[in-house]
Amino acid sequence: MKIKLKVLIVAMFASIILTACGSKNTTDTSLKDIKEKKELIIGLDDNFPPMGFRDKSGEIVGFDIDMAKEVGKRMGVKVTFKPVEWDGVILSLNNKDIDAIWNGLTITDTRKKQIAFSKVYLQNKQIIIVKNKSNISSKIDLKDKTVGLQMGSSSESALSSDSPLSKSLKEVKKYSNNTEALLDLNAGRIDAVIVDEVVGRYYTNKKTGDYKVLNENLGVEDYGVGIRKTDTSLTAEIDKLLGEIKSDGTANTISEKWFGKDITNK
Repeated sequence: MKIKLKVLIVAMFASIILTACGSKNTTDTSLKDIKEKKELIIGLDDNFPPMGFRDKSGEIVGFDIDMAKEVGKRMGVKVTFKPVEWDGVILSLNNKDIDAIWNGLTITDTRKKQIAFSKVYLQNKQIIIVKNKSNISSKIDLKDKTVGLQMGSSSESALSSDSPLSKSLKEVKKYSNNTEALLDLNAGRIDAVIVDEVVGRYYTNKKTGDYKVLNENLGVEDYGVGIRKTDTSLTAEIDKLLGEIKSDGTANTISEKWFGKDITNK
């Protein structure tokens, strides 16, 4: 009995030591690590205007860039933007090549299985743009009209999901990019364009008075910052700072700069 008791005691102590070691290894130090290295590395596709893209001088700029820089400033760290292959961006995050994904990243159930997300900071709608002098004011007015959109885009999926609207149209013209669609709209070759709000408002803001956006939309996507599931303290800090940026009006100012109005999520 004494030998068995000693064995039991040794096993109990071993279990306690292993549990303690395991707890130590799983302790989240993500925010502490970022602050110690004084750098937050953001992964992005640098060809996604207006969220993140290169200007004429080659500098990476955009709405998400300004938002990330503001978070970095309040966190007290430098923000470095690292272009990555978008198809492998989640792998880059989980491999710790980057600290976060901040680039118009749509929150989906599939992605939630792989990574964590910040709170929603922007809802991207599928909007309908017409010429400013058009008599089209609602989806009903698009009956027997020609609509343009980018081939393979979320806009194409959104239109397909709205069966009454898609069946009422005369024609759907598909373009390789949204710029071509908007040029055809301006030239009168099509009657409307369906496009991501972040993209549509960016381009129409440059041509104030040429276009108008209908009040109706074809659906909403939530944007969030992608973070590793283990990095709970970093996620909490980004959520806190995003809340501050929204409440003090900084997000509104950044949104006005890129979209001509505040489209951030309240």
